[in-house]
Amino acid sequence: MLVLYMMTRRSFGGLLGGVAVSSSAQAGAGARCYRMQTFYLRQGTQLARLHEYLSSAMAKDKPALALEALVAAHLPQVVAITPHDSLEEALAAPKAGALQKWEAGEEAPYEHYTVSVLEPTAYSPPLTTPANAPAKPRIFELRTYHSPTWRQLAALHERFAGPEIKIFHRVGVHPILYTQMLAGANLPNLTYVIPFESLAAREKAWDAFAADPEWIKVRKESIDRSGQIASINQISLFRAAPYSPIR
Repeated sequence: MLVLYMMTRRSFGGLLGGVAVSSSAQAGAGARCYRMQTFYLRQGTQLARLHEYLSSAMAKDKPALALEALVAAHLPQVVAITPHDSLEEALAAPKAGALQKWEAGEEAPYEHYTVSVLEPTAYSPPLTTPANAPAKPRIFELRTYHSPTWRQLAALHERFAGPEIKIFHRVGVHPILYTQMLAGANLPNLTYVIPFESLAAREKAWDAFAADPEWIKVRKESIDRSGQIASINQISLFRAAPYSPIR
């Protein structure tokens, strides 16, 4: 089963103290950090109510993602990733009026939800909204790689920033955002987002990656140097909501 969990990187004490995000965050098209909200729902009215809430709450003039899970550990599930200029902004409470409207009614609006703060890595491309919407709906893959130690996470970042991204692009894997966690759960880790034209295109690209001779060599060398630097890989597949700025 494909799975996605939430993660953390720094203490809440630092976050609440307004500590600035490190310089690597400047990679994300001006965004210092991203808030990732994961909503766990049950069948019934919750999904439609959440989409109504997010469609009005999400800024349309900023690069953001509203994703509904196709394959995940819990269904229904929705993930919203939004850019922010500061940790304080990312952690700000939602507007009271919109929240009260969303939570009104006899049925609870969700089972529960989690909030994580993501920092774009130094090698992440800027997250941007495409000038033109794609001709067909795309598949979005959310991957989280957990490392056993911070030292091994640093080695994972080094591998990504060097040969791994080049191999990705050669075989048809083009992530739009690479991040590490500032606040969440289950750290240390790397989380990134990849769009694909279709499930078939995704399968073809990952099959090519797994069989790539350079990747096989690079992976062996990284394990020889630093051990198993990505001990758990967690994956979920999504489609973008109609109101998502990035679709």
